[in-house]
Amino acid sequence: MEDRWLAYAKKLQAIASTGLHFGAHPYDKERYEEIGDIAHRMLSDLARVPVQRIMDLVPDYGRGYATPKIDVRGAVFKDNRILLVQERSDQLWTLPGGYADVGISAGGNTEKEILEEANLNVKAHTLYAVRHKARHPYKADARDFYKFYFLCERLDGAEPSPGPETMDAGYFPLQGLPPLSTARVIADDIHLAFDYLNNPRQPAFFD
Repeated sequence: MEDRWLAYAKKLQAIASTGLHFGAHPYDKERYEEIGDIAHRMLSDLARVPVQRIMDLVPDYGRGYATPKIDVRGAVFKDNRILLVQERSDQLWTLPGGYADVGISAGGNTEKEILEEANLNVKAHTLYAVRHKARHPYKADARDFYKFYFLCERLDGAEPSPGPETMDAGYFPLQGLPPLSTARVIADDIHLAFDYLNNPRQPAFFD
């Protein structure tokens, strides 16, 4: 569960961002700018990073209604083992995936990410979970996310290999998982994937 002060700061940031976009009166915009500055300083202190780093994480700040970002992840199985990729950024392992691109469906984005990160052609066929990142023990994040998890089917017999953003790719048994990149995935996401592989008729998990 997300730290409550981090949650408060993110909420203030969202209010300020939305207010700057829709606020009509100059005095209102000035107040929203002040609220936003306070929120960014709070997030900077909580994350122990410069304020500019926080600003860089929200390039659309003040433009439109503030909403959660979308992250998509795909679970691919072979012989009761699950596909994981090793990220170059932190050298830890995760289900392949990433930000959802505009103009592509959630399932299509998942398929694209798996191709880019593991060089596998797959078809996303079952949504097994939608999680609010702040409600689960992921690494703390100044941004707010909804995370979509899909079961995916391999379309050929190709073996996984790393892409430009990954160092390695391979299949792992549930009881032999490598160190996970908890900003992206937690063990429970992988346990859920195995549960849905064995019982695909159950409804998707959601917060």
